[in-house]
Amino acid sequence: MWFKKKIEATPADKLQLPDGLWAKCEACGEILYRKELEKNLWICLKCQFHFRISSRDYINLLLDDARFEELDANIEAQDPLEFPNYKKKLRDAQQKMQMKDAVVYGLTSIGGIPLVFTAMDFGFMGGSMGSVVGEKVARAIRLACDKELPLIILSASGGARMQEGILSLMQLAKTSAELALLHNKKIPYISILTHPTTAGVMASYASLGDIIIAEPGALLGFTGPRVIEQTIGGKLPPGFQRSEFMLDHGQVDIVVSRKELRNTLIRILKLIWKHG
Repeated sequence: MWFKKKIEATPADKLQLPDGLWAKCEACGEILYRKELEKNLWICLKCQFHFRISSRDYINLLLDDARFEELDANIEAQDPLEFPNYKKKLRDAQQKMQMKDAVVYGLTSIGGIPLVFTAMDFGFMGGSMGSVVGEKVARAIRLACDKELPLIILSASGGARMQEGILSLMQLAKTSAELALLHNKKIPYISILTHPTTAGVMASYASLGDIIIAEPGALLGFTGPRVIEQTIGGKLPPGFQRSEFMLDHGQVDIVVSRKELRNTLIRILKLIWKHG
């Protein structure tokens, strides 16, 4: 019997697929075509899970004509503890994200209503809150207070930035104190929670909104479910710390699809704020 010699295919002979053509939903595991995902505002077509998007994407999605007068854009973090590789990580994140730190804030309008808008970006070191993030959030709150404008903060964060130690943890108290002053002036603050919003950010300004809106399926809480299960030595209820679970237990006011977020904000602002 004669056998044909097996010819090994070279890499050039194999079907080449562009990198990043597909994305896997972390909620249901569905493999999704990225172009279709983008058309659908990065919402899973099967289970409606909301993929993370950037602060710039939210600016384009929510603000009137994507107009945004950013303030204090060039504030940069220092390295007070001389933490190993922190300066390099900062530089790498700045180059990758084209921003100085994990939050932007400024003046804008939504539905013709002037306001102060603040958005965190998980892509910058996991949206971690260091001294710069805390300072910019505090300045955004003061700006809303001084100009008597509604405040919106959109959060996405893994928590405090460990490379800055106690200086990071101080931001919890600072931002919360500033919000108390805003509350005393009866100026509304809307907090938007996206996936994930956890730890120090959730334990401070993210959970202090007069109205708290969450995107579907977002992980919300002080620490993750796996850590809690390991600590208590037991299983948690299904969907624990997801937006819908938090809504059922009174921790958020409404869960809103990204597709309806802008219109929802306009309706809320018109109900709670008299503007000139």
